[in-house]
Amino acid sequence: MTSLAWLIPCALLLGAFGLAAFLWALSSGQFEDLEGAAWRILDDIESDDDDGGKIDSNQASAGLGRPIAEHANRSEASAGRL
Repeated sequence: MTSLAWLIPCALLLGAFGLAAFLWALSSGQFEDLEGAAWRILDDIESDDDDGGKIDSNQASAGLGRPIAEHANRSEASAGRL
């Protein structure tokens, strides 16, 4: 019975926190443009970088810019399939 005395107020506090977070998101405009991000990812706009699309050392060390086939070969090798 004492566990219910702790669980019910905790559940009510968590519910109030979730409601407050939702109302904050609603009032700050988080739900204004639901389709914008989906269209922006499909938009083919050239970047304004002056490097001509070259990969810098940070991207290379993170594995960005590597061809897809190389990613597949690397993951197969790490899994021991090669």
